[in-house]
Amino acid sequence: MALSSSALGTTSSSVKVISPARSRSAILPTQTVLPFKLTNPSLPTRFLCFSSKGSSFDSFSVPKRSFSCRSQATPSDDASRPTGVQEMCVYEINEGDRESPAVLRLSQKPVLSLGDLVPFSNKLYTGDLQKRIGITAGIAIQIQHKPERKGNRFEAIYSFYFGDYGHIAVQGAYLTYEDTYLAVTGGSGIFEGVYGQVKLQQLVYPFKLFYTFYLRGIKDLPGELTKKPVEPHPSVEPIPAAKACEPHAVVANFTN
Repeated sequence: MALSSSALGTTSSSVKVISPARSRSAILPTQTVLPFKLTNPSLPTRFLCFSSKGSSFDSFSVPKRSFSCRSQATPSDDASRPTGVQEMCVYEINEGDRESPAVLRLSQKPVLSLGDLVPFSNKLYTGDLQKRIGITAGIAIQIQHKPERKGNRFEAIYSFYFGDYGHIAVQGAYLTYEDTYLAVTGGSGIFEGVYGQVKLQQLVYPFKLFYTFYLRGIKDLPGELTKKPVEPHPSVEPIPAAKACEPHAVVANFTN
């Protein structure tokens, strides 16, 4: 569409040319510095400045703080924990009815060698051989074959289960050719919090063993677990009633 010269003259007289410098200052907003005050009393009271054209802080500082942890146990807890040693003796007997032990020859060598595994579970009787207590359950890891001693050194991890009384966990060297001591690492039931050690005596390997526990950190043991033991000997046997698990010759809910 054509325009008249008079219209063009009117239009040109009403338009103003703006210089580039003025254009930028007119379009962009002026930068402002906004105060920002922390209300958290744990941080220092100061003003932080940031630009309205971005969200980055011009300055910010946080004080360094240290912290420490401490055990929840109180001195009174330690003071009330029994420290006396209590002895308890038990017999472990393999009666050939638990498919124990199983031998896993990972080394694939004719004699037990490093890394071979021997899971086991045998029956437990009180030291006086009058009552069936429960079972042992664990695993022995072959460490070294000792031909000159006609035996082996194992690292053993296993538990002694005592029916309603709970259980005791032990770990340490298991030698087939001499007596040894294992660490008592904990327990449950009346044995919760227990520590100490246990002496292992081989009577007839791997069928008959005698243990003497030296226990700390627990209350007095019940009388039926601390009867005077029968002197350890390869020929010892539990009474027939205990072997038959008759009600009067077992502990409550003995582990089978």
